[in-house]
Amino acid sequence: MKSPTRWMIVILVFTVVTAAVATLALVAAGPALAADAVAAAPMDPSVLRWGFIAAAASAGLAALGAGYAVAQVGTAALGALAEKPDLFGRVLVMVGLAEGIAIYGLIVSILILNRLG
Repeated sequence: MKSPTRWMIVILVFTVVTAAVATLALVAAGPALAADAVAAAPMDPSVLRWGFIAAAASAGLAALGAGYAVAQVGTAALGALAEKPDLFGRVLVMVGLAEGIAIYGLIVSILILNRLG
């Protein structure tokens, strides 16, 4: 059996490489995005403020809800797996559904930010 530290190192390297590629893509797209932003009409600062608050609230509250759901479902899942190991696939689906709440909140916050301009 392989040591868990090897997998942690692989995941860490993958995360760092993905972050570096995303950063370089955003830096390369900066001038093009800036040119589009100049043509946009100015927006009321209070609208922007409330839009950012709404985006942060949707992502934050969805993450809190998903964390609570995963805690509850994960606890029950471990109890069920201790009694019946055959249920692993079904339990994994239930935990995945609980984690989906955070993804929905992130999508809503992205939609709100896109609407702001």
